Amino acid sequence: MSGTQERPEAEGQVADAVRGNWVDLYAPAWTRPYLRLSRADRPIGTWLLLLPCWWGLLLSMVHDGQARWFDLWIFAGCGIGAVLMRGAGCTWNDITDRGIDGSVARTASRPIPSGQVSVKQALAWAVVQCLISLAILLSFPPLAVMLGVLSLLPVAVYPFAKRFTWWPQVFLGIAFNWGALLAWTAHSGRLEWPAVLLYLAGMAWTLFYDTIYAHQDTEDDALIGVKSTARLFGDATPKWLRRFLVATVVLMGLAIVMAAPDGNLLALIVMIAGPWAMGWHMVWQLGRVKLDDNDRLLSLFRSNRDAGLLPVLFFAIALIA
Repeated sequence: MSGTQERPEAEGQVADAVRGNWVDLYAPAWTRPYLRLSRADRPIGTWLLLLPCWWGLLLSMVHDGQARWFDLWIFAGCGIGAVLMRGAGCTWNDITDRGIDGSVARTASRPIPSGQVSVKQALAWAVVQCLISLAILLSFPPLAVMLGVLSLLPVAVYPFAKRFTWWPQVFLGIAFNWGALLAWTAHSGRLEWPAVLLYLAGMAWTLFYDTIYAHQDTEDDALIGVKSTARLFGDATPKWLRRFLVATVVLMGLAIVMAAPDGNLLALIVMIAGPWAMGWHMVWQLGRVKLDDNDRLLSLFRSNRDAGLLPVLFFAIALIA
């Protein structure tokens, strides 16, 4: 690590990080490679992992018609856990992809291929993040704890998916939306069908935004043999994005209908506005997609934080309706 401490402040920045992010500007020099491994300089992934958690928690609260003080801890615990588990997952991803990342322009500047950290250091950092996450998880009900431990399986498998399937985004969706199941269960103590439908809606949403994201790397991926839905769909991508958009809205709508409390029509109407608004945001994204414009693709991908926050807003309003 002594070599990284001697680097000028501007060095070591990752190519697709947010310019002027807090890691590059303010974090102590010795922490930057680890924070970059965790994508702390690119917070959009944390939001995309967190938002399904908040969907599941709020929808479960509306379904039960009750809010408890413990729900505040679930809300906050999901936030802290999303930061840590996204960090651990990204660190694991960079460990497994270290032989690929150096060959892709967008990822060659990541800490491992650029030599900022060793594989052993990265592995130790992943373990630390997992252990802190486990401490938070153990404060949840037993079934939620079981679901949390089980979530490690898709997290472990995802980095290898692009080597054996054209649909690695499905595996990302399985991992990234697990929080919808976990947070619902953490509140209610049981896993129910609305949570499953919400989980499937999140998977469709992941296929939408990560296909957009993957189009940044199609040329490099083709050269090194990495598979993705972006390469699979090619010029037909807009047609597939429309399908994922519709699936997201329909599945979330079904989850809401199943979860809505009997006799509370106002809560149902307010909640339905969530996927409706999210769907229009996705329509806006679809209208702006240019598959050969990487800057625009990255901007649209990042805009999905706002798309995912729309159901959170309407679910929260429905809770007090």
